[in-house]
Amino acid sequence: MQVAFLYAVVVLIWGSTWAAIPYQLGTVAEEVSVAYRFGLASLALFAFAAGTGRRLTIPLRQYVMVVLMGSLMFSANYLFTYYAINHVTSGLVAVVFSLIVVTNALFERLFFGRPVVRRLVVASILGVVGVACMFWPEVQRFDLRDESVYGVFLTIIAVIFASLGNMAAIVSTSRDLPVITVNAHGMGWGALTSAIVAIVLGRKFNFVLQTDYVASLAYLAIFGSAVAFGCYLALLRSIGYARAAYTSVLFPVVALIVSTLFEGYQWSPPAFAGIVFIAAGNWLALTRMERSD
Repeated sequence: MQVAFLYAVVVLIWGSTWAAIPYQLGTVAEEVSVAYRFGLASLALFAFAAGTGRRLTIPLRQYVMVVLMGSLMFSANYLFTYYAINHVTSGLVAVVFSLIVVTNALFERLFFGRPVVRRLVVASILGVVGVACMFWPEVQRFDLRDESVYGVFLTIIAVIFASLGNMAAIVSTSRDLPVITVNAHGMGWGALTSAIVAIVLGRKFNFVLQTDYVASLAYLAIFGSAVAFGCYLALLRSIGYARAAYTSVLFPVVALIVSTLFEGYQWSPPAFAGIVFIAAGNWLALTRMERSD
C-alpha cells in the first residue's frame, strides 16, 4: 500500500510539472531558475527537518556521493531539460525522457552488476512506444534538418545525467541516510551548481514578480522537488531504480490530462492506443514487485 501511494504521488506531481516548467522559461535564465527552484526546495526541507527534530547532518565520509547526486540530479539533469524545451516541444522531450527506464537498468548493470530483467526491457519498450503514440503529432513533425534534433540531443544528455544521479542516490540511500536530509543537502548543492554555471555563463540573477512565474516556481520547488523527490527516493529503496524510473513513462499521461482540463487538448486514436501500451508496460514492470511485497 505504501509503495502504491508513493508511486501515485510521484506520477501525479511530476506529471503535472510539465505544465509548470514553460512558465519558468523566458525572462529569467534557465540556470538561474533552476538555482531558485532547488535553493527554495532545499531551504524548505531543512526547515521541515529542523521543525520535526530530524537529523540535519551527514557524515563527511559519506558526503561525496550526496554532492555528486545533487549536482547531477538537481542541476545538470534539469539544466539540459530546460535547454531542450527551448528547441523542441515538451511532448517530444517526454518521449525521449522515458528512456530513463532503459538507462537506469543499464547503469545498474554497469556499476553494481545487477541483472537486466527481461520483462522490464519489454515493459520499457511498450512504455516508450506508448508515449510516442500519445505525442504522435510531435513525433511526426520531427525533422533531422531542423533544430529539433538539437533538442532531442539535449534531452538525451539530460537523461544520462539523471540516471547517473540515480546511481549516486543508490549509494546514498543504501547507507541508511535519512531521505529528507539527503535531499535537503543534495538540492542545496544542485542550486549551488546551477548558480555557478549561471555565473560562468554570465547570466543575470534577476527575478520577476509575475504571478505565473512565482506560482510555477513555488509549485516546482515545494511539490515538484521537495515532496516528489522525497517520495521518489523512498520508492527507490522499496522497488529498485529501474522499476521506480518507470514512473517517467506515466508522467505524459498526467500531463495530457492536465492539458485536457485546462488547455483543451483533443484526444486522438493514437493517444488512446498509447494509454493501452503504457498500461501494459506498467503491469509488466510492477506485477513482480507487488508479489514480492
